[in-house]
Amino acid sequence: MAAFDEIYQRGFQAASLSNILKNTDTTKGALYHHFKNKMELGYAVVDEVIYTTLKANWIEPLTETDTPIETIQQILQASGDRMTEEDVRLGCPLNNLAQEMSPIDEGFRARITAVYSEWQDAIEGAVERGKKAGNVRQEADAKQLGVLFVATLEGCLGLAKSTQSLDTLMTCGHGLIDQLELLKP
Repeated sequence: MAAFDEIYQRGFQAASLSNILKNTDTTKGALYHHFKNKMELGYAVVDEVIYTTLKANWIEPLTETDTPIETIQQILQASGDRMTEEDVRLGCPLNNLAQEMSPIDEGFRARITAVYSEWQDAIEGAVERGKKAGNVRQEADAKQLGVLFVATLEGCLGLAKSTQSLDTLMTCGHGLIDQLELLKP
């Protein structure tokens, strides 16, 4: 978590191993016993912190529902209720790493792509179940919705970060909630 916090605050490339060690009372030797280098530590942050959080908040609820519109709306509302100015200042940790590291490191790119793909697939599966249950319009393209939703939400978070505006994020989130209503039969 100390590595996550450092990377989230500063970005991966600017993250300081010294700060991480200081914040964990861990020695450099102990760190290198578990991770060969900073890159492996960054991969662990994606795999064990960012992915785990996204899976618990988004993927698991979507894999268990046949009312995906309501589920997504509830997740968005709950996320918005928890959002702080600091969250807006720092942005989405997954999107931050995607922007910073995907163009320059294949290990990060592959991990981040896998997380986004699983999230999109969870939406797609939920939409298909919702269509079968009569809770989503039959003409809805489930794959398209998965990609579009993730891209739009990440865009909302990026716009809010660049403008440093919680209001912008809330406006975008409410817009997504409203647009999702159009998918109901």
